[in-house]
Parts: sequence; structure tokens; C-alpha cells
Amino acid sequence: MYKQYFRNNLAIIFSDFLLTLLTLIITAFFRPYLPGEELAASEVIPHYSIYIFTPLSLLTVFTVAGVYNFRSIPKLVDQMRGLFFSYAVWGWFLVGALYFSFRETSRLLVVYFAILNFAVLIFSRYFLWKFLVKAEDNLNAARVVIFGTTQSSCNLCDMILKGLPGGYQLVGFSDFAEPDEAPTDAPFLGTADILPDIIKKNKIDIVIVSLDQTSLSCVSQLVTELIRTPVRVLLTQDYSSLPFLELEIERIGNVVMVGILEPVINGWNKLFKRTFDLVISTLVLMILWPFLIIIGLAIKLDSKGPAIFTTRRIGNAGKPFTMYKFRTMFTGASDFLDTVPVVDSQSRNIFKLKNDPRVTRVGKFLRRWSLDELPQLFNVFKGDMSLVGPRPEQPFITQQYEPWQWQRIQVPPGITGWWQVHGRCELPMHLNTHLDTYYVANYSILLDIKILFLTIFEVIKGRGAY
Repeated sequence: MYKQYFRNNLAIIFSDFLLTLLTLIITAFFRPYLPGEELAASEVIPHYSIYIFTPLSLLTVFTVAGVYNFRSIPKLVDQMRGLFFSYAVWGWFLVGALYFSFRETSRLLVVYFAILNFAVLIFSRYFLWKFLVKAEDNLNAARVVIFGTTQSSCNLCDMILKGLPGGYQLVGFSDFAEPDEAPTDAPFLGTADILPDIIKKNKIDIVIVSLDQTSLSCVSQLVTELIRTPVRVLLTQDYSSLPFLELEIERIGNVVMVGILEPVINGWNKLFKRTFDLVISTLVLMILWPFLIIIGLAIKLDSKGPAIFTTRRIGNAGKPFTMYKFRTMFTGASDFLDTVPVVDSQSRNIFKLKNDPRVTRVGKFLRRWSLDELPQLFNVFKGDMSLVGPRPEQPFITQQYEPWQWQRIQVPPGITGWWQVHGRCELPMHLNTHLDTYYVANYSILLDIKILFLTIFEVIKGRGAY
């Protein structure tokens, strides 16, 4: 990690630890005088190890949640997006840990502390950000020279000049020859033969070499010259014309390869997700199996046909699988497809119809409360699906996909997902796909937990449930 990034992360981590510890000490001291059950000072916290466990557990959860994973100084509003949910997860973890260890801890103390500490962390971030931004502009920003005048280097110049990403200060650019027209607002500092002098004179930290394929043969001599200067050298290649999911760098000997279609969920994330799916699906099936039998009997009594409906769906990496659902339509509903509209008023394909006449009475109830999807827990147990992921798509719909839409099937489909908590069937298909690709690009185990909680509220509201 580059030194200015390390300083910024260290400042936030140290601040969170120290302020959480101080907030707990202050809250414990004033707890006997705050509203609530009267307690002696010795009864507020039964063991002093809680003072160490509390801030350490906060740092652990925040680290896993990616709260500290920044390489520049993001705006406070950007940091708050992950801070609120990560703090809520840590709060549940802390309450559970205290329940199984020091149950005598004052409950009101935990409530007072959680509210005060959250406010303290927000205000501390605001003032710390103000300080770090000022330091970033004057001291910590890496001074950069971009070597090359290709389109990708021009785009990179524009990004840095606009402050994205932060942590870099663009001093100017260089090339083998001075261009006829300036490609960006950054000044031209000189040609390659005087680049070492440019680095020393302007105290450059990083040289980004951004060249096209025809100029790569000239890079060797340039890099050899820069070895003698105290500067980092980064090589860039523009992949904007290629579709990619996750970039992964691999080195075999002296050959550097870039994987552009790597699995989005792999390594520890894949293990955590699969373990989470297995544990939750097993527990839910053990608890709800009598309820599943009752639903099956209700379906059989309401209309003829099997209680379980099976259909083919496209799963992870485009592999088809058999998905299970409770039957909500009359048997042979596909024979009456010509009785329902297939396009809406804007000539968009309709794949799920509101007030569909083919839906049974029990089916309407099951769809309203999303109970028809409970058998998909068996798909989760088998590994065909996940609790959270893009919606499992029908094969004929995927045949209509544009290339960018195929990104959504690079992770296991889910019972619920980012699409389901943002409108469900009220959104047209192309927006469904857009939301699913957002999930693929921003996957984390905490995002899965967040979606599961939001799903509960969406089911209660019943928005788009038909």
C-alpha cells in the first residue's frame, strides 16, 4: 500500500478505536445518573475486558465490511453508505456476544453507548476528513507524470484533474515527441530524453506509462533510464473496449497476464457465501417443513395438478438447472398463453402479468407473500442457487440478452436480490438486468445480509408481488 494511503487508513482506524473506547468509558461513568433502572457504578460493566473487546470487535467488523478499504480520501457521504449498515451489523454482533458472555451488562448502557458512539464516529469523520483533505492537497498527494498521449492517457489525465481518484496530483505529461496539440489541460513537461530531470525537478512520485501497442518496443529503454530515479513506474493498458467482470493479475515467469473474465465470487468470499447458504437454508427447512406440507395440501385441494412446479432456469456461468416453486397457476396454463398480453403499452415484452387469470386462488395468496418461492431453498441446499443473487432467468429471455447483460449470470442466481428489493415486477426487464449487474459489480457478504433484511420489508409491503 502506498504511503499516503497507509497514513489515511491508519488515521481512521486509530480514531475509531480510541473514540469508541473513550465513548464506552464516558457512557459507563454516567450510566448510574441517566434515566433507567438505578445501578451502582460497579454493576454497569461486570468485567473490564469489555473495554478492550468492544473497540476491537468494531475494527474487526469494519475491516471485514470494507469500511477502511480506500486508497484516497472519499467524501463523507460516500463513506457513510457503508458505515451505517456495518455499524448495525457490529451492534447485533456486540449484543449477541454480551448475551452469551457477560449477560449482566446493563442493557440501557448498550443502547446509550450505541447511539452516542455512532454520533461520535460521524462527527469525528467529518473533522478528520477536513484535516486529511487539506493534508492531501499539500503533503500526501502523490505527484504524477503521465508518459504518453494516447486516448487512454488523456482519459486518465482528465480523471486526475477532476479529482477522481483522489490521492493523486497531476503535474503534467511527457512523450517521445511534443504533440502538435495539447491532449488535455495538463502541461507538457518535456520529451523522454529529459524525463529523469523532469522527475527530479518536480519531485515526481509516480510515472504512469500509457502507450499503445505500436510504442511498447520503446518502453524498455525508458524504464531502464528511470531505474536510477526514486520513482514508481506504472504501466497501463486500456481495456475499455473489452467486456470484463473482474480483473486479476497473474505472473508466469516474466510474462504478466490480466484475466478479464475472472469469477466475481471466489476464494474466501465463495466459501463464506456457500457456508452461509447451507446453514440458513438447512435451519429454515428444519423449522418450516410442516408449513411447507400445509401449503402443498392447500394447493392440491384448490386445483388439480402437482403442488411443486419445476422449470428450467439459467444458473451460474450459464449452466441450466431445474428450479422448484409452489404451483400458483392452473395446470396447463401455458396452453392459454394467447389469452394474455405479451407486450405492454410501450411495446416491451411482458414476462409476468398483474391480475393474470391463470393464477389460482391459493396462488394469489402465495405470490402476495412470496411463499411460492420457498421450495427454492432446496435449490440453495443443492448448490444450484444462493439465498441472494440475480433472479434466475428463463432460457428464452437470456437468448435476447445484449453482451453486457450476460454479466448477471456470472454469479449464482438467488431467491432474493438487489432487483427484488428495488421494485420487483414493477420494473421492466432491462432495468431488472441493470440492477442485477450492479449486485455483481458490488458483491460482498454484508450486501447479501443487507438484501435479506430489506427483503422482509419488501414482502410486507407487497410491492410488485404478483
